[in-house]
Amino acid sequence: MLKKETLNFIKEVAENNNREWFAENKSRYEEAKTDVLALVASIIPELAKVDPALSAEADPKKSLMRIYRDVRFSKNKDPYKTNFGIWFSTKKGSNEPGYYLHIQPGSSFLAGGYWMPEAPHLKLIRQEIDYNVEDFKEIINNKDFKDNFKLGVGNSLKNAPKGYDPTDPNIEFLKLKSFEATMALSDAEFFKPNLINKLISSFQTVQPLVVFLRNAINQ
Repeated sequence: MLKKETLNFIKEVAENNNREWFAENKSRYEEAKTDVLALVASIIPELAKVDPALSAEADPKKSLMRIYRDVRFSKNKDPYKTNFGIWFSTKKGSNEPGYYLHIQPGSSFLAGGYWMPEAPHLKLIRQEIDYNVEDFKEIINNKDFKDNFKLGVGNSLKNAPKGYDPTDPNIEFLKLKSFEATMALSDAEFFKPNLINKLISSFQTVQPLVVFLRNAINQ
């Protein structure tokens, strides 16, 4: 479980996104961060049972993303994120298939997949879908998957990628530029005693997609 104060703190960051307020409330940030790290520490060994490619000994601090925003190239100059982002994958600091937990009052979600792979990996994933589309469709059409997750289609090409037939019945999958499935989480979920079981069960549902994508880029 998380403490209600942890979500309250993030909500207040959104309402007071400036360095002066944050400095005055730094101790509250440290308490919220400690609370989230305890949650991450509980998730890691259980998630490693679901996906043995992950390390059960991973450092929780390496999964928790920084709250400080990089505003150098952004029109939005707010210095702090208004969420706690948690990323689980086989490698630290690399964009690859994995699992994500987003904690933000009113907008929390859990996800699995590969967000915006670079061109070489994107090419390999499209090839894998093209060659093994029935395996891919079996994953995303699984009842538990369809009942809980939504495959993102916002990042998609307008036309068929080079080398693929526009009339291919599976062209919508091949046009994707990002491959992530998300499931919304209510604030109340974070305060329930069965939170870890809920998260792990959900990660287990999306795990076949993560493995499919990981195998595609490691072939």
